[in-house]
Amino acid sequence: MASAARAAIPIQHWVHASGARVYLVESPAIPMLDVQIDVDGGSRRDPPQQAGLARATAGMLSAGVLAGDGQPALDENRLAEAWADLGASFGASAGGDRFSVSLRSLTRPALLERAVALAARQLAAPAWSDAVWQRERERLVAGLREAETRPGTLAGRRFAQAVYGDHPYGRDATAATLAAIDVGAQRSFYRRHVAACRAQVVLVGAVDRAGADRIVGPLMAALQGHGCEALPPVPEVAPLAAAQDIRLPFDAAQAQVLIGQPGMRRDDPDFFPLFVGNYILGGGGFVSRLTTEVREKRGLSYSVYSYFMPGQHAGAFQVGLTTRPDQADQAIAVVRDELARFVAEGPTAAELRAAQAYLVNGFALRIDSNRKLLDNVANIAWHGLPLDYLDTWTQQIERVGLDDIRRAFRRVLQPDRMVTVVVGAQP
Repeated sequence: MASAARAAIPIQHWVHASGARVYLVESPAIPMLDVQIDVDGGSRRDPPQQAGLARATAGMLSAGVLAGDGQPALDENRLAEAWADLGASFGASAGGDRFSVSLRSLTRPALLERAVALAARQLAAPAWSDAVWQRERERLVAGLREAETRPGTLAGRRFAQAVYGDHPYGRDATAATLAAIDVGAQRSFYRRHVAACRAQVVLVGAVDRAGADRIVGPLMAALQGHGCEALPPVPEVAPLAAAQDIRLPFDAAQAQVLIGQPGMRRDDPDFFPLFVGNYILGGGGFVSRLTTEVREKRGLSYSVYSYFMPGQHAGAFQVGLTTRPDQADQAIAVVRDELARFVAEGPTAAELRAAQAYLVNGFALRIDSNRKLLDNVANIAWHGLPLDYLDTWTQQIERVGLDDIRRAFRRVLQPDRMVTVVVGAQP
């Protein structure tokens, strides 16, 4: 049975016969449709010796389709031309938690029907071309080698390893793990994880419930043969036992500094106090505490930021900045002092009022396009948030109090047990 939130942004939700969970927002203003399919197949599902498998698998979905049902095979070039002829687009990607497939098309019936059919064909019969993968692997390895010449890449990689330890969130693809991946591994990963029974399908655009069912049906039929075996649980991120100070030499004009620790899961009950508090601390750009202390008062960096990266597991809390190598220690000391002060004392009443006013007044910009609305609804679906989440978002922001922020930050952050990574500072 379908249900809908009684709200300004009504999200219709039902379970398709295939087992897929479907979420629809009708947006008839323009004749366009965005579709996103998400499954539990992100990089946290990569085997350790094949880090990068999920992303490699997603990349190969556009490397051609096999012949079938009287239709000829299409290599990657002809497939791209077919999408261009439709004026539509199809893509796949993998993040830490999710493997995602996206489709965008005009809703003119003849075009939409052909776009859905081509997307279903691409989902059902990827070519898994070994020749294409050999080329792509060389490109990826070359990209990794080039990235290793950038201090920011080195800092981010070492930071993730220190914060996440043995957790899959801390793994990164290397030349060795990519060499261990072949098209057989990609095919197996795809069939195991990208299954209709565990998919969530989000549609935003000029279609109604019946039209959505006509779209979801062929897309899920393409995946029904993949089975639905249970996936093993992924362990939680372990808290840090002690502070770490990691210095990596690098000949650069600026030192890259990252400071942080495991933060929160997306389902943390204190999500809104942490979100609002972080805006005040370092997420608010030039009006944040960290910018005032590091940039405005001392001129140690052009910019400094902080943010939480919540996911299915505790994503990192991270502070980042660049500074002159000879000023790195001073900048770090200022950040650490301000972190400790904020965790101990929280914001002022004036800071909270200003943050709430900015966030509430800017909410419309978070949903001012089909793409942004799609992202938000996909987030609601993935994390099991209430269907009226967007309609109560500003109320949740306004409800946050000073004590809520103090309590949440004291519970989640431990300033004396954070990782500090510096790439390029003078010894």
